[in-house]
Amino acid sequence: MFTRRLNDQEKRLTPKYTCVVSLTEYHRRIDALNSEDLRSLCKRLQITTKEEVNSKHGMSIKTELEPDTFKPNLREPSDLLEADQIEKLARNLPPRTIGYPWTLAFGTAKHGMSIKTLYRAMQGQDTPVLMVIKDSDGQVFGALASEPFKISDGFYGTGETFLFTFNPEFEVYKWTGDNMFFIKGDMDSLAFGGGSGEFGLWLDGDLYHGRSHSCKTFGNPMLSKKEDFYVQDIEIWAFE
Repeated sequence: MFTRRLNDQEKRLTPKYTCVVSLTEYHRRIDALNSEDLRSLCKRLQITTKEEVNSKHGMSIKTELEPDTFKPNLREPSDLLEADQIEKLARNLPPRTIGYPWTLAFGTAKHGMSIKTLYRAMQGQDTPVLMVIKDSDGQVFGALASEPFKISDGFYGTGETFLFTFNPEFEVYKWTGDNMFFIKGDMDSLAFGGGSGEFGLWLDGDLYHGRSHSCKTFGNPMLSKKEDFYVQDIEIWAFE
């Protein structure tokens, strides 16, 4: 009887734990799984990534912030974004960018149409970067990358990455959780999102020809008017 009472008491006193793991460990655990199992695995094992914890905390912070918080200070004017567009984008940026001025790290009007120059401009950056594209049809769209662009063997980045468009109205397409094909760069192209052989957004090495297609990573429709488009200008903003 004494042993049984101890077991019951131990059961009542045993806390329920939710495992908080690093993003690296999270990726290791789900790397071998297909995309349909991602959400069910997290729910079953009660895995919460540090990124998700920070994201939930960031959402509560954003709710409490004054409206003026989302009117960022640009170190120089944007040739591609209007004031209201800047404010709409600012409301969707990762919490860790709030309060930092926007700095133009790269612009085709200033640096030319070269992906090599783009990568060079990213050296020394350690913040998320916002790529804004204006095409020959006058449409504005782009991507927020969780880290600066670089040459990579495979995809990199985190779920902070998203796609956006102002065509015809402002829409943001955030990570669906279906895969982790966030960003991929080489000397011939720069791509965002993937699945079923299609990129959500793709630019060639001359930063002149691009393509947009629906993709599983972000659940986005085509960002531009036409699947294939020609770039008029690009701006890449850092937050520092």
